[in-house]
Amino acid sequence: MHIIVCVKQVPDTTNVRINPETNTLMREGVESIMNPFDEYALEEALRLKDAHGARVTVITMGPPQADVVLREAMARGADDGVLLTDRAFAGADTLATSYAIAQAIRKLTSRADLILFGKQAIDGDTAQVGPGVSEFLNCALVTYVKSICVEGDRFTVETQMDEGVDVIEGRLPAVMTVVKEAAVPRFASLSGWMAAKKAAIPRWGAQDVGAAPEACGLNGSPTKVVKIFAPPVKTGGTRMDGREEPSAAVEQILKLLHEKGVA
Repeated sequence: MHIIVCVKQVPDTTNVRINPETNTLMREGVESIMNPFDEYALEEALRLKDAHGARVTVITMGPPQADVVLREAMARGADDGVLLTDRAFAGADTLATSYAIAQAIRKLTSRADLILFGKQAIDGDTAQVGPGVSEFLNCALVTYVKSICVEGDRFTVETQMDEGVDVIEGRLPAVMTVVKEAAVPRFASLSGWMAAKKAAIPRWGAQDVGAAPEACGLNGSPTKVVKIFAPPVKTGGTRMDGREEPSAAVEQILKLLHEKGVA
């Protein structure tokens, strides 16, 4: 069984910077981490590897320094990794990103049994890339997965829904997005880090994966950020503290509303 885990390097949320010309995230020179939700997807893949002897490949798209998250995944137990890096990919929205990753998966293997993503990335919160890749690859899609059981070419998963847990059965290959309730991610061993540090990680550009230039990066992104700005700070107003005398505060509020003609 071949499992592909798509991970993303995201900026430290306390150090996000925006390019004022393109309104896209500036990742160069910013401290970054592996997207936390992707850690749960990786752990599910490694658990399946432990149980079935699967091969686990990690893929990420980003600047050259994004290979750090691939090495971290390999240190934890993934077998190999691929870095998609090309100026042609810069500024990609979720559609262009999904397309590029799908092209890379096609180049990597003629059949990936399972393709895992974290539920969403913390720098965008769209939760669209996993479903987008499933559409480009014409694969079954299951979202919000909290446990995965595989027997032969069949899978049974539990998905975390607002009203409870659903159990879904299907046939591989499939794309799944994983929630944090799935499992606690394992730590990398010292030997794992040493091996990952020495590993050769291929770097693929748009031409390497056969991606059409007009479908990549800003060119292939139908959604564009027109402007980013901080909302104005509101000042003034009347503050009332009713912790000690709630009834008095209520009377003040009613009086104020009456004076404003609201009540």
